Formats: sequence, C-alpha cells, structure tokens
Amino acid sequence: MTQDNTHLIIDTKTQTLTLMAGERLLRQFAISTGKNGTGQSEGSGCTPLGRHIISEKFGDNLPANAVFVARQFTGELYDAALGEQFVGRDWILGRILWLAGCEDGFNRGVNADGVSVDTKSRYIYIHGTPDSEPMGEPLSHGCVRMRNDELVWLYEQVAVGCSVLIQ
Repeated sequence: MTQDNTHLIIDTKTQTLTLMAGERLLRQFAISTGKNGTGQSEGSGCTPLGRHIISEKFGDNLPANAVFVARQFTGELYDAALGEQFVGRDWILGRILWLAGCEDGFNRGVNADGVSVDTKSRYIYIHGTPDSEPMGEPLSHGCVRMRNDELVWLYEQVAVGCSVLIQ
C-alpha cells in the first residue's frame, strides 16, 4: 500500500516518527533515538539530522520478533529468556529500514574537516527493539528504535527511496 507521496518525519525532540502522505498525517509513533543526542560524525552514537532516504529494507515475511545481526536474520526469535541470556546486546528486531543521507558533507560522505558523516556507512536504521525498552526517550546507539508491531506495519507502507527527514 505504498503511496508515491509518502514520507517520514522523525522528530528527535518529541521522540516521534510521523508517516505522512503529502501534507496529511497518516500515523504517528513513539520512538527512541540516540542517547548521545543528534550529530553526524562516525562513532558519535548520535542520530544524524537532515534529509535521508530509505536505501534498503530487510525482513520481508519474517516474524515481528526476528533477530538480526549485520542485517541477516540469525534464526533466533526474541523473547525474555533470550534477552536474559544476552544482557546488554543492542537488539535489532523485526524489520530494518536502512537510511542513507542525501546531503553531501552533512550526512553523506565526509565533512569539510575530512570526518565521515555518512549515515549509511554508520549503519543507521529504523528498527524494532524489545518491548521492555522504553519509547519516547533517547536511548539508542544512534538508530531509530520502534515497537516491533508498529515497525512491521510501517514497513509495508514505505518503499525504498522513501524520503525521511530527521530533525
């Protein structure tokens, strides 16, 4: 059900992700962005700002609690027992929407100081997370975390190339 004028707005201040069709709000979600705030630099743990696109999608037809490592389904399905077995693991669950920056020197490539600011090479995703993780507060390592069931729904609404504004 992808629409050509569909786009996402991620607001790091309100910790929300909004799905828009043109100027019409379709749905809004509580999210969690980088606990280190916003920023572009490689290794910062920050959520990058600016204009992006969804460059790739992963997770077609997998369960909502499918576990990913390096964008590959591990065969594991997340549950509380698995979470207790691997305490501290940065869980990437359900689906992955891999973001790529659209602004040279700001969120794509390197900046004027030669520092990598490339969102895609930083592996910044919109991805699912365990239900035990809070939404509405910045706690990620730079990615945009969502509830698994909400992400599965969103995944079906957006296509590769969909515009994503992070502000």
